[in-house]
Amino acid sequence: MIRPIHGFALVTLGISAACAKVSPAIIGGPAVNVSAVAETVPVATSNRDAADDPAIWRNPANPAASLIVGTDKKGGLYVYDLKGAQKSFLPAPGLNNVDLADGTILVIASDRSDLDEAQLFLALLDPETAVLTPAGQIAVGPGEGYGICIAKPASSADVAVFSAPKNGVIYRTIITRSAAGFAGATTALATVPSQPEGCIADPRTGTLYIGEEDDGLCAIDSDTGAKRMVAPVDNDMLVADLEGLAIAPAGDDGGYLVASSQGDNAYAVFRLPDMTPVGRFRIAAGTFGGTEETDGIAIDNRDFGPDFPGGIFIAQDGINPPAAQNFKYARWDEILGLLEAEQ
Repeated sequence: MIRPIHGFALVTLGISAACAKVSPAIIGGPAVNVSAVAETVPVATSNRDAADDPAIWRNPANPAASLIVGTDKKGGLYVYDLKGAQKSFLPAPGLNNVDLADGTILVIASDRSDLDEAQLFLALLDPETAVLTPAGQIAVGPGEGYGICIAKPASSADVAVFSAPKNGVIYRTIITRSAAGFAGATTALATVPSQPEGCIADPRTGTLYIGEEDDGLCAIDSDTGAKRMVAPVDNDMLVADLEGLAIAPAGDDGGYLVASSQGDNAYAVFRLPDMTPVGRFRIAAGTFGGTEETDGIAIDNRDFGPDFPGGIFIAQDGINPPAAQNFKYARWDEILGLLEAEQ
């Protein structure tokens, strides 16, 4: 039995924040517009593709005091509050995707500092100070580290981390903790035929979803490695590149899976467990700017206090002139309401 965890995430390379906005070459199906209600301060790395992937930690005692961890591929890991203010920064160049597990709040990021060998970078998040402390590195296997996501078995304190390097080999690493620190045991789970990155695990059903950037969304049995394509890049729901993935769970196997349709600056929503297309949305300019060239996304559909009573959706903004890239926050309940109104 595996316990669902909230706040999944994922991503890939976009365009420098200094680039001019360019209309997508291909426009997919219709999309409703929502507006961001908050945004993070820009990452410190300017004029480069830097911000990438967010992960959400929900404060169970005070949801409005929850924290967001975001990667700067050139700099390290940022911690933000729900207003988008920076709380701390941990220098660690080369990190790409990030996810976290509750409990000790273990933050794990894919480490691309060695382009030949994928690695995991571990840190512990202190919820009182919002400070990240490095907790070691774990070797994964051949390939340039790219996408990662976490699943936590209910029967133990171990954490399963799925890695999706650029070479298409999907690895499963079981991370254990002892008095000596963290250790990992890795096996190859499956191989996909084209470059992957987006990664989200649904531990309720034992399904791992991997986004192949040019081809589509693949569902993989997290025990056997059996795989099948469940949502191809069709220039309707999904326009390449397919990037970040996130799940808003409901019940034993329901809820929604959201995918970044980076090619036309939209987000595709599918109903679980059968991946029925629900619709698409965009984060359009309002009080804050819209999002474009999104890599990583994250969702948590629980209450986060007065600003996000029906959940929060976070997206990396790849084009945020005149500033560097950042992350935009939207209300998940507002997104669902607009999509339902279109049905």
